[in-house]
Amino acid sequence: MDINFSKYSDGLVPAIVQDDKTGKVLMLGFMNREAVNKSVELGKVTFFSRSKQRLWTKGEESGHFLILREILADCDQDSLLIKASPTGPVCHTGADTCWQEENSPPELGFTGVLEAIIRDRKNNPTENSYISGLFKKGINKIAQKVGEEAVELVIEAKDHNDELFINEAADLFFHYLILLEARGHNFKQVTDVLRVRHHKKTA
Repeated sequence: MDINFSKYSDGLVPAIVQDDKTGKVLMLGFMNREAVNKSVELGKVTFFSRSKQRLWTKGEESGHFLILREILADCDQDSLLIKASPTGPVCHTGADTCWQEENSPPELGFTGVLEAIIRDRKNNPTENSYISGLFKKGINKIAQKVGEEAVELVIEAKDHNDELFINEAADLFFHYLILLEARGHNFKQVTDVLRVRHHKKTA
């Protein structure tokens, strides 16, 4: 990748960071050649901080890193698109993005928020977290919980209590998302399969 760092007098090019899963724009930073090389070396997005006047790895203070997935240059080779996976809130205010947006795919809505929480509890386990506890027990226990919740939903489906039925459906869906994350997948992959099947049937 040939990046034109000499186009600007300070040798920096703008770098837009995008979540590789949700597609949301997370933040804007600036990179020089050393920052790009450091990002690739560490596997974590690293900028050149104009205020600190040094290389700065996002998350070095907060622990909320941007795990590097891909670096792309635009058609003029003078700006970058960084695809990354955040390990926590990106903005210093605690927001998901520097534009105060929730980092979730539009088509998934709150499901994307839940997935982000589940991913965080997996990658940053805490002692009192139910989700972290499930991940600690392993895939067999998680799969077992999905089975148990499915049975409970079937039982409630035969009764006439709508509130209990919806609550059991929520429990099943929640544990299903945990199982997907445990296997390294996400709900969008499932909807993508359904979308392809739909197109095949309607083609």
